[in-house]
Amino acid sequence: MHRPFPFAGLAPLTLAFAIALLPPTAHAQIGKRFPSEKTIVPDPVTGVPLTFLTSTPQGDSKIYPTHPQWTADGQWLIFRSGRVPGQAMAVNEATGDLVQVTAGGYAGTLCIAQKTMRLFVMRPATRPPAAPVDSPSATSGGERFRGPMDIVVIDLARVFADSRNGRMEPDVRYERVCGTIPAELGANPNMALDATEDTAYFRIGRDAAAKHLPAGTKLEKTFGPRSMGAGPSGIGRMNLKTGEVSLVTTVGFQVGHIQASPFVPGEIMFCWETGGKAPQRTWIVQADGTGLRPAYSEASYDWVTHEKFVTKDEIAFALLGHRKPGVNDAWGTAGTRAHPTGLGILNLRTGEIFIAGQTKTGSGLWHVDASPDGRWAVGDDFSRSLHLIDRQTNEMILLTTGHKTTAADHPHPTFSADSTRIQIQSAMLSADGRAMNICIVPVPGAWSQRAASIR
Repeated sequence: MHRPFPFAGLAPLTLAFAIALLPPTAHAQIGKRFPSEKTIVPDPVTGVPLTFLTSTPQGDSKIYPTHPQWTADGQWLIFRSGRVPGQAMAVNEATGDLVQVTAGGYAGTLCIAQKTMRLFVMRPATRPPAAPVDSPSATSGGERFRGPMDIVVIDLARVFADSRNGRMEPDVRYERVCGTIPAELGANPNMALDATEDTAYFRIGRDAAAKHLPAGTKLEKTFGPRSMGAGPSGIGRMNLKTGEVSLVTTVGFQVGHIQASPFVPGEIMFCWETGGKAPQRTWIVQADGTGLRPAYSEASYDWVTHEKFVTKDEIAFALLGHRKPGVNDAWGTAGTRAHPTGLGILNLRTGEIFIAGQTKTGSGLWHVDASPDGRWAVGDDFSRSLHLIDRQTNEMILLTTGHKTTAADHPHPTFSADSTRIQIQSAMLSADGRAMNICIVPVPGAWSQRAASIR
């Protein structure tokens, strides 16, 4: 059995990555409040009421859809924004109140606890120089940095309460360092939070992974035209109570999109990241390093992407159908409708897969999710339109469109924990056609009144 163990004596790594971090004097205090921007706009085609929780061009973007978006109480959404460069924001869904929720910046993924009102972030253990090395970006993180990384927990309940009362204390009263990842591990801030909320998972660098590869592991080369996918890589973990850092697994390819099941403790999914089609995209492993295996074993003609845990037993992913039959280029022959495509739902326990639905024309579904109650599935397409699927009847409707193909990013739909609404990011209100805002799309009333669950 592969067992975790503390890392020690690894050679130094030189891995740089984007990080949202500014010097202490350059940011406003945690808990700073901003006026509500909430507005409700009917979709121009479907009439579905779209609640824009932000509506000005401030560099907003949602957390990546593999991760929770709402706080544990279901009242706040946390997102990335340029309102305070390098800091994360929260918006109250009912009131529209906007509150700054980090003070020392963050790197990569924002991890919202679902049992407690806490936020976990990664950031450098030692602050970088004030002058940025690379051009900052509100959505990708800003400055570049090398060195040890802290995982920090933020007490959101206290931030929101003190902010509401107008009695904020010094920033350090709301944040605590859980532990430090040594620089030699080359920790990448692609991070996930275990369902227990006691462990965080993160990607380790190539040099560190190479020292712990199982004998006989094949080292993969780059795959596809984007020159990505080469190994080795791996996943580390931190005990958030003790700060102990240990190994989960190492593989011979580039790890991406690490996510932890919000339902099953110790269950991790990640991908072979190539920037497009991978030979085998989806992978499952347990937190103790056992059970490493493909999730959905794909054929050469499958173009699998944007996998996500959706229920305690299921994952959803897209089988893309965006290319014309007969194509054969640097990506191979994958992604055409010569074979079944659509929104796939895979039962991890039985190995059974079902296609919930697919658009009749166009790119097909691209970024996908399904409701935790097992009732609905949702996906966007290349046109930035959003499609809702009834998993019981396989009926599919256009939910909303007009979110502009020029937008800075894709809608990235994510269901709420109560399965009643979907968060997206949208450029519908943007004069420049690019700047995005945080938007909530409800499951339409007629559909929400149907039977509560297929379970």
